[in-house]
Amino acid sequence: MEEHCVVPDVIAKAPQGNISVDYDCGISVKPGMVLTPTQVKDQPCVKWEADDGKFYTLVMTDPDAPSRKDPKFREWHHWLVGNIPGNQVAKGDVLSAYIGSGPPPETGLHRYVFLVYEQKCKLTFDEKPLPDNSGDGRGGFKIAKFAEKYELGDPVAGNFYQAEYDDYVPILYKKLGA
Repeated sequence: MEEHCVVPDVIAKAPQGNISVDYDCGISVKPGMVLTPTQVKDQPCVKWEADDGKFYTLVMTDPDAPSRKDPKFREWHHWLVGNIPGNQVAKGDVLSAYIGSGPPPETGLHRYVFLVYEQKCKLTFDEKPLPDNSGDGRGGFKIAKFAEKYELGDPVAGNFYQAEYDDYVPILYKKLGA
């Protein structure tokens, strides 16, 4: 994460644990690997070493919106789930439904960062739930500020991939009404 400047662009220090991120197309994300928006269009299966008696928050965020050179919308969050019991993401509270990667044309590689935070207890979130058919309310998000607001501390696990524009992006933009 340091090599690709996820630290300090997104978080202050890299988490100790790893998040297993597997897409239906048979891809297991390795830190920093390059994927296409087509490959990551559907919500992945995500696992980490978790305590079944605790709750966790998962985020997927892009610090490079609209580009790494001009990240004026840093961060654009793609997925946010809280109150996950253990690592059973499907049983958590979806705050922002999953949206795959959609980097604009000619903006180079974007980093898509997955982070897991261990919660002290089950939380009541006051964020408006965001659907998967709109990009409204996703830009300008800061996972560090969110973590501070809910006293989540540092992330306990992480992973990330990189992607740039492909032919799926216009389809995604249409779905988002852009």
